Amino acid sequence: MVDDGIATGGTIRAALQALRKKEPAKLVLAVPVAPRDVLASLSSECDEVVCLATPEPFYAVGAHYSDFTQTNDEEVKRLLLASANREPELSY
Repeated sequence: MVDDGIATGGTIRAALQALRKKEPAKLVLAVPVAPRDVLASLSSECDEVVCLATPEPFYAVGAHYSDFTQTNDEEVKRLLLASANREPELSY
């Protein structure tokens, strides 16, 4: 599971719990920035946590990006449609 940043952890906790029900071989949480205490509480929901920065004090996810523009619903729909119509890349 990859997230652009974690603040309170509520949403990502729900996502991790839903994914765990699918019984993956390994569940890894990867995030660029999050509060240290929240990561600690999420560690029981996954097998591994990868986080690049745990600043103290933690103010907001967007404070750690030069551009944290929100993605609107139309852009998400367009990207999902493009992804669904794309041929998978083969690598050998």
